[in-house]
Formats: sequence, C-alpha cells, structure tokens
Amino acid sequence: MHPTSHDTLVVRLSRMLLKLNQGERLDPQALADEFGVNLRTIQRDLNERLSYLPLQKSDGRYALDPAVLGQISGKDIERFASLAGVQGLFPRLSSDFLRDIFDSRIQSSLLVKGHHYEDLSGRESDFQQLKQAIRDRHRVGFDYRKPEGLKPYAGVQPYKLLNHKGIWYLAAQDGDKLKSFSFSKIERLRVSDTVFEPDPTIEPRLQQEDGIWLGQEKKEVVLKVAKAVAGYFKRRQLIANQVIEKDLEDGGLIVSAKVAHPNQILPIVRYWIPHVRIISPEGLQAEMEQEVSDYLKH
Repeated sequence: MHPTSHDTLVVRLSRMLLKLNQGERLDPQALADEFGVNLRTIQRDLNERLSYLPLQKSDGRYALDPAVLGQISGKDIERFASLAGVQGLFPRLSSDFLRDIFDSRIQSSLLVKGHHYEDLSGRESDFQQLKQAIRDRHRVGFDYRKPEGLKPYAGVQPYKLLNHKGIWYLAAQDGDKLKSFSFSKIERLRVSDTVFEPDPTIEPRLQQEDGIWLGQEKKEVVLKVAKAVAGYFKRRQLIANQVIEKDLEDGGLIVSAKVAHPNQILPIVRYWIPHVRIISPEGLQAEMEQEVSDYLKH
C-alpha cells in the first residue's frame, strides 16, 4: 500500500519537530530536498503548520527557542500534531506511534494547551526559576495580585507551567488544594530550599484537565444542539469534556459536559445562538438570555 499524502505530512512534520527538539537549525531548502517536496511546502510547514511553536529565524534557518529546547514530550507532540490538523486527517497517529518517534525521556515542566505564547518580556528570570523549582521539586512562595490587593502564598508545591489559550499559568498545590495561578499576576517569587514529595495523582489530572479551573468541583451541563450545527459538535470537541449523549430524530444532538466554571461553556453557547440551548441545570439558559438582553439594551 502506497502512503497517502496524509501519511507523508505526518512523517514530515514529525521529523521536523524531532529535529527542532534536538536543537537542530532547519534549512528550508535542505528539508525540501530531504522530503522530496518543493520549497513552498516546507515554508508553509514552518510558517503555518508549526507557527504555534516558539521558533527563532536567523540567517534563513529555523530553530526552537532555547527556553523550550529538549522539553517537548510525546504528549506535547501529540497535542501539537492535533493543532496542526494532522490527527483528524490521520487516525493512526497514536500515542504509541509518537512515543516511538519523539524523545519523551525528559520530564517537562511545561504543559501547552494552546497554540500561542504569552509575552514574558521582563519576566524571563521568574519563569526560569519556576521551571527549575518544578524540576527540582522545591516549594515556592510569592505575592499574588488580586482585585483586592496582593495576597501572600508560602510553601506552595509547583507542578507545571501551563499554557492555556495563550496565557501562562502555574499549576500548584496550596495546602490540600490544586490551584492555577496566572503567571503574570505572580510577584516577588521566592524559591525555598525545602523539597516536597510529588503527589503521583496530580500529573495525570493535569494532563486530562481541559482548562485551568483546577481542583474545582465539576458539574454536568446538558445542551440541545440543532441539526444545523450538529456536524460541528460531532467532528470535534467544542466544549470541555464533551460527550454526545444522543442523536435526535430531527438530526440534532443531546450533548453533555462536565465543567468547573460557567465560562467553560457559556461562550460556546452564545457563539452558536440560536442553535444551542442549555437544558440542564435549570435556570442557566434563562440567566444567559438575560445577560444577552441586558447587553443589547446598552
């Protein structure tokens, strides 16, 4: 069986990501010769399909930002492949396949859940200190900027620097609660000499979590999706922890989702008005409609 264009795309992007993760500086023309494609295809790979990576261009060559170098795990690559539109086109792109290709031996202190990077200008030192504290399992302290003022935290156990929709967060355990802290709101970072023993259950929780509302109790929300937009919900998950519960006779859907915060679901419902309605919990649809009504009045 001859490989399809999708197979070729997967292999090409996989090898390019591997080269970048190993510190190579990529020459577009050399890549075009290696993969037997034209230069424009490679330029599209680098400038569009891999645009979510922090690439640095110098003398016509592309390299991965040293801050990220060597820290991309197999799980990260799987997410990157999905963002590039590869996974949906190539169902055989599995975790096992990716683990065979990419070096996942390095435990990453980063977890990327978005395809853009927050500007950390002027905060590079704190970011690096947090990364090191995560790797070395050192407790940290800091002042956290809230609307009512700065709140001090001490003895916090850092687990991941998580990028969600372009914003960096620190996933950390404060006492017995797993929390997320916006990195840009952290001030006067202090890394302690005290080492903590990591909770083995937290790492898989962070990998499975679809959002930044960590440690909060999740509630089920049920939606009725009209036929006109049902296909979009079938093709990919538009809501955190989305499950298609039932196909309706009229072509619509009943969809459920477990969410920790209304903001995980309300923006999606508002976007698809009038084709999506909240049918549970009772009253949430009415609250959203009132908010929209108030907005239109102003």
